[in-house]
Amino acid sequence: MSRTVTAGIDDSPESRAAAEWAAREAELRGLPLKIVYVQEPTPRMAARTPLFDLDSYRRWAERMAEEAATGIRARHPDLDVSTAQLTGTVADVLCEAAGDAELLVLGSRGLGRLGGFLVGSVSLAVVARAERPVVLVRAGEETGDAQRTEPAGRPPGTGAVVLGLDVEEPAEPLLEFAFDAAARHGVPLRAVHVWPEPPTSFYRFYGDAELYDDLQRGQATLLTEVLRPWRQKYPDIEVIEASRCGSAAQVLVDQSHDACLVAVGRRIRTRSFGFHLGHVLHSALHHIAAPVAVVPHG
Repeated sequence: MSRTVTAGIDDSPESRAAAEWAAREAELRGLPLKIVYVQEPTPRMAARTPLFDLDSYRRWAERMAEEAATGIRARHPDLDVSTAQLTGTVADVLCEAAGDAELLVLGSRGLGRLGGFLVGSVSLAVVARAERPVVLVRAGEETGDAQRTEPAGRPPGTGAVVLGLDVEEPAEPLLEFAFDAAARHGVPLRAVHVWPEPPTSFYRFYGDAELYDDLQRGQATLLTEVLRPWRQKYPDIEVIEASRCGSAAQVLVDQSHDACLVAVGRRIRTRSFGFHLGHVLHSALHHIAAPVAVVPHG
């Protein structure tokens, strides 16, 4: 069965932005777009409320999904667009939908320039559990006749693909996703690797400068070696290597200010409970304005 790019929607501006981003990505990948709306089972109290009309709600959900698809078909006439209205717990159904997709795209709400972004419990649950890449998109993508606006005023598709990379345990699915995305979008790839400050630097011991220089050269060499086979596989991509000392979360956010897409990894965990996203991934999801792709790996 051919995979799709799948967009999970609700009635928010963020989900409409996610659907539009997913449409452009589906075109780049030569894949159909599937728009999914998940309706949770009716709560008992709502069912007992005289004003609650389940049939009207279902018709509204169907109309909302179809209107979203109609708008996308008008803007992307050559794209194969389908809709699906599913029932169940939203996070569970979206995780299942992700399993049949090349990637799943969801919206993420903004809280302003200082507040960052709000990643809801559903999005966090899907990101933490899905075994396919999940992309979170902020409001501001082009929807309808409104033009997309971004902090840097960039048109769609410009800026680098930023890859957050651990050179000690480089994940091939993450590297493949990031290089492939840069190739499809026709933009440079910025590979960001962060290493911790030497423990002696706090005390300013004699020889710290030499130690720092040695560590800097060594870490930069590690990054170069990890990227070497991927440069050979994608020779037409401009690769920018950014090996930095400091806080991994802060450096990744800083290096993503002009990104068109940021790719970060998430290790697949088995026999565990709760969310296991880590500090760096949490920071990326909450503070990076560009779409963030979370790529699971073993």
